[in-house]
Amino acid sequence: MSGKVVKKAVLPVAGFGTRFLPATKSMPKEMMPIVDKPVIQYLVEEAVASGIEEIVFVTGRGKRAIEDHFDVSYELEDTLVEKNKKDLLEAVRGISELAKFSYVRQPMPLGDGHALLQAAHLFNDEPVLVMFGDCIYDSKVPASKQLIDAFKKYNGPIIGLSEVPKEEVKKFGVIDGTKVAEDAYEIKGLVEKPEPDVAPSNLVAVGKYIITPDVFTILENMEEGKSGEIRLIDAFEIMLERGKPLYGKTLEGEWLDTGDKLGFLKATVQMALKHEELNGEFEEYLKEIVGR
Repeated sequence: MSGKVVKKAVLPVAGFGTRFLPATKSMPKEMMPIVDKPVIQYLVEEAVASGIEEIVFVTGRGKRAIEDHFDVSYELEDTLVEKNKKDLLEAVRGISELAKFSYVRQPMPLGDGHALLQAAHLFNDEPVLVMFGDCIYDSKVPASKQLIDAFKKYNGPIIGLSEVPKEEVKKFGVIDGTKVAEDAYEIKGLVEKPEPDVAPSNLVAVGKYIITPDVFTILENMEEGKSGEIRLIDAFEIMLERGKPLYGKTLEGEWLDTGDKLGFLKATVQMALKHEELNGEFEEYLKEIVGR
């Protein structure tokens, strides 16, 4: 694994998005827009800015809109050319040119590890960036690049981490680890959604990982866990039981967790405040609301 460069990413996007029903009854949750861009595009742009060249989506039924979004839209482009809307044309055309895209299906919702296995045949003996669709970062250095740089240093599977208030750990996977640098840990254990009084730390997994071929090997040989699913966290636990190293990297920047309604609204507000077309009007509107 030494010297391997991370050039491929996999995005499992086959979930039903039940927290956003009824909006997600006919639209993929990942296509819900934050201002004028779907969540999934923020993730793809982050991956590309981090040096990723190939992106694999693991989709399911009802996710065709994701494929269409990253495909060429001849009719739309022709219309924009006719109307001389060059800026919009450039923005639309650039989406399909961001990276090389591939798509595989997860036929049944049998866990995130099972989703990753559907794409395993597309990766050779190489590390892969895993990005789940609820994790956007507002940061100077792309969060995935931070993770890739840490992987180069520690040369082993690595989990993106964020510190959260102790009372919120019960919503996430929490690590137990030993600090090996100011922003990095060697992980000794993982606890899924612990109560705050028994949580080993307030460091939680944010949905960004780099996994190595041995992680895929473990997933391939795993049986379904207690939940009836094949899960990535279970593969990590098996790695730790076998004495293999697993690392964590606290990511700099602000974690915008779009996995629930409140987090999605917070992300929308934050990105709207930075949107160049709104020119401070949205900020003035928020001030007006606060002042009422």
